[in-house]
Amino acid sequence: MMERDDHESLVDAEWLERHLRDDDLCVVDASWHLPNTGRDAGREYLAAHIPGAVFFDIDRVADTDSQLPHMLPDAGHFAREVGRLGIDNDTRVIVYDSAGLFSAARVWWMFRAFGHARVAILDGGLPAWQRQGLPLEAGPVERPPAEFTARPEPAAVWTRADVQRNLDTGSAAVIDARPPGRFAGTDPEPRPGLPSGHIPGSRNIPFNTVTDSDTGCVLAPAELRERFADLDDRPVVCSCGTGVTACVLAFALHRLGRDDVAVYDGSWTEWAAREGAPIETGPGKHSPSG
Repeated sequence: MMERDDHESLVDAEWLERHLRDDDLCVVDASWHLPNTGRDAGREYLAAHIPGAVFFDIDRVADTDSQLPHMLPDAGHFAREVGRLGIDNDTRVIVYDSAGLFSAARVWWMFRAFGHARVAILDGGLPAWQRQGLPLEAGPVERPPAEFTARPEPAAVWTRADVQRNLDTGSAAVIDARPPGRFAGTDPEPRPGLPSGHIPGSRNIPFNTVTDSDTGCVLAPAELRERFADLDDRPVVCSCGTGVTACVLAFALHRLGRDDVAVYDGSWTEWAAREGAPIETGPGKHSPSG
């Protein structure tokens, strides 16, 4: 597999510090927290963020008519919201989150799903920036509005119907980023009333197994290859709880040169909520070591 140049999709804190004032660069705080944590990412952003960073709210830049959380919006909505943040089609976007690598990959994937390839992730996120003793600032950041043209990439997004068809065809490998207990059906889902388990035939590669447990940084290519060693040459679709950490796996595969990777946007919340949905339990086909 062809590996990516580091500065194409992943930058470190030192690189970002050097380029922070580049005219064509915009830093995006994409922090988001599960509802059961009681944390408010927007409030935390206002308290402390990387200088010049704008806040990208995945629950605002979303299909607000859907009953599912933070589903991908239409192209017009995305373009308006991104333009409001001062991002145009020539902007180099650097995305980070407060966990290291959790929700930043969702925003990285959203930009790419709308045709914007000039987007990278800050390796290790805000914690890596802070470990270097680099400055933070508080309060909102407003950039001059810009015009962004969204160019949807349909192959990047799978729907429930796509996943259902794949049960018959097996044309793609489905990998699930949730923790092993939720995948196996032994631990509850964070959303009340939603059963745990997994899409039949899917494999479990928990999202946190593609990052270093101490630093939150993305694993080196050799280690990433080990995590995905059991995948064959079929295209891949990534799933999780609500389409957030699935994007961490999509990003890791992108780092290894895999561009035949989609994200099931509705993920487990959509799949398991439908009455009569086929659900498997147990460890599944693949449970890699962390």
